[in-house]
Amino acid sequence: MTTVTTLDVRRHLGDILNRVSIRHDEYIIERKGKPLAAMVPVSRLEAMRRAAKAHLLDVLGGENLMSDEEAMALANEAKHASRRA
Repeated sequence: MTTVTTLDVRRHLGDILNRVSIRHDEYIIERKGKPLAAMVPVSRLEAMRRAAKAHLLDVLGGENLMSDEEAMALANEAKHASRRA
């Protein structure tokens, strides 16, 4: 995974998007040395979402107890709670 600054992204957005979509490169975008976001191919994002849902279902005992929207809300709540801690 390559690290780029926000300035690099502004200057080379088209090139970076091509590398992500065609070559499946992945980038960490930093501002002032701190990671802000990741740029990954959509296929990778979808795979991560499927894996997170499968893990959540495994933790809950394999039963589909909630909708995708409810699961995403729960995951986002956990993410924000961990950042506050």
